[in-house]
Amino acid sequence: MPAGGKPTVRSRRLGAALKRHREAASLDQADGAEAILKSVSKISRLESGQTSASALEVRTLLDRYRVTDPEERGRLLEWARRSNERGWWIDYQELVRPGYADHITLEADATYIRSWGPTRVPGLLQTPEYTEAVIATGPKFIPPPRVAELVKLRQERQRRIEEDGTHLTAIMWEPAVSALMCEPHVYTGQLMHLVEVSQRQNVTVQLLPSAESLIAGMSGAFVAFSFGVEANVEAVTLENPANTSVVEAPEDLALYVNIFDQLRSAALSPDESTERIRKALDGGPRNREEES
Repeated sequence: MPAGGKPTVRSRRLGAALKRHREAASLDQADGAEAILKSVSKISRLESGQTSASALEVRTLLDRYRVTDPEERGRLLEWARRSNERGWWIDYQELVRPGYADHITLEADATYIRSWGPTRVPGLLQTPEYTEAVIATGPKFIPPPRVAELVKLRQERQRRIEEDGTHLTAIMWEPAVSALMCEPHVYTGQLMHLVEVSQRQNVTVQLLPSAESLIAGMSGAFVAFSFGVEANVEAVTLENPANTSVVEAPEDLALYVNIFDQLRSAALSPDESTERIRKALDGGPRNREEES
């Protein structure tokens, strides 16, 4: 059973996928229960993520639901094996709230990540110095030793992009880049890092021009996740000062997909965005030093 008897992000995703395949096969929960020799309530709890399924149970259900695609079968079997797995971030458990842990889990499993940031550079593209500046200007005082741990945690998260090849598309509103409120050396370092990472094959960085304020105001920051070979969004996270929430309802996911598509259509191309960042890099820090 998921920790504490509550659904985990992974168990909910697995359950939703199994329910989707069962309904596509025009079967009811009794058919699933018969296949694995369990009760209907077991299938109900499994589909809601309230309980975990073994890899054998998942394989049997996929057979019953006539799911033959090897990639889909492999993906769901892997989810079953990892549904109760303790993440690497357990070492930071005193710093990681439940919603943040869900976000990190989704990051760790994702094959495609889409990020929209109207006010700041997304965490997966932040330098340590910029992360420290962001934490320092936050609404809650955090002791310096904890700040250092949070910075390290964010750097650990970036390994998904740096080493595992997860595809990241990050759209930022231009003021989030051109008007970074931090020390000149932090500003310079962060912009140089954006230019560098934008050259990676698995990273796309786009800027929404400053003039596009109406489109920028459509939504606060969010991150969308896909987990298969197709870039279908299956979860979205929203961050607020108190916690991070996960959106999984299909109609809500469709809304965020639409928002992201509009943002991407209005944004500069990746090449234009990189050039705009270079211009900010050429002008911003020098002006800041002159002002100081």
